[in-house]
This record gives sequence, structure tokens and C-alpha cells, in this order.
Amino acid sequence: MTQQKQAQKRSLGFYSADPAQHTLLEDTQGLATGALVAALGFYFLNQVGLLTGGTAGVAFLLHYAFGISFGFLFFIVNLPFYYLSFRRLGLAFSFKTFIAIGLVSVITEIEQKFLLIQYLHPAWGALLGGLLLGYGLLALYRHRASLGGVGILAIYIQEHFAIQAGLVQLAFDICVMICAFFVVSLEIVIWSVLGAVVLNIFLAINHRSDRYIVVR
Repeated sequence: MTQQKQAQKRSLGFYSADPAQHTLLEDTQGLATGALVAALGFYFLNQVGLLTGGTAGVAFLLHYAFGISFGFLFFIVNLPFYYLSFRRLGLAFSFKTFIAIGLVSVITEIEQKFLLIQYLHPAWGALLGGLLLGYGLLALYRHRASLGGVGILAIYIQEHFAIQAGLVQLAFDICVMICAFFVVSLEIVIWSVLGAVVLNIFLAINHRSDRYIVVR
């Protein structure tokens, strides 16, 4: 059997021979495990009252301010960005992102029934939460999905108003942290910033365009 036929056979089975393509099974396990790990990261942050950037940060703010379920808020806050995602990144990416966010929203609501933490220092919660979110996002990125719409909005603004996407994302996260002062203590904001820094450094080191391709 030629290498081409062998590769074709593998691509129709459990895994793909092309590193830039995935089978349905690969995508399914990637989305499931990425969502599970990310939800665990949110759980650690939530246990010590921390928050993070992006739409998850907005969901945490509303959760702490009004006592509404974080999982529900996380799903609702991301709804306005799906249309923009569909227009900019296509149906496949948008659908996978919708599934990933839905999974995270559900898992964050049920995992407290299976996991109980008696004590967790905010610094350790920020470190573990940031790392787990990084691992979860990395898995989702690898399978062309994400967990939020702010990045998509940042790309849109960059293309239409010539403002760098990174600056847009940074400005949004700063606004989230400023709003946090009205909801949580200064100490919690500081630890939350630590968690966000850990997350972004992890992604900056490990998420490279020549290794992990979100959209081709």
C-alpha cells in the first residue's frame, strides 16, 4: 500500500495524517477535553472570587455583583459575538466555538457536585486558574475553536479602524479590571491580574502560528 493510500486510510479513521486537519473524532475529543480543562480553570478562579479578561471577565463581574450563575452568564455574554464570528471566521469555527462555550457553561455548573475545595489561597488559585485556562484554550485553538468573542471583535476593529487588535483586547481587559474595583476588593483585583498575566504568558509562549493554526 502506498504512503498516499495509507495516509488516506488514517484520515478516514481515528486520526488524520495531515497535522493541519482533524477527523471528527479528533475534533470531538479536542473540544471536550479543552472545555473540561478550561472549565476547571474557571472553577479555581471562582472558588477564590477571582476574575479574568475577555467575555469571561464580564461574566464573572455580573456573577459576583448579582449572584447569577456564571455558566449561564458566560453563555449569554458571548451570544452577540457569534454573528461576527460567522462573518469573519466561517461556519466551522463559529459552530465549534458555540459548542465549546456551551460545554464550558454546562461543566462549570455541574463540576461543583463532583469537586469540593476546602481551602485555596488566591495566589494559588490565580496561578492554577491561569494555567488551566491556557491549556484549555490551547486545545481549543488547535481544533479551530475559541472561548470568547472579544478577540473576534478586536480583529474586526483592527480591519475597519486600523487599531491594533492587541491594543483593543488590552483596553477591554483593563476596563474589566477597572469595573472590578466596584465589585471586589483591591486584593482580589491584584490576584486576578496575576492570573490573567499567567494565562497570556502561557499562550504567548505556546500558541505559535507555525504550530497551532486556528483558521487557514
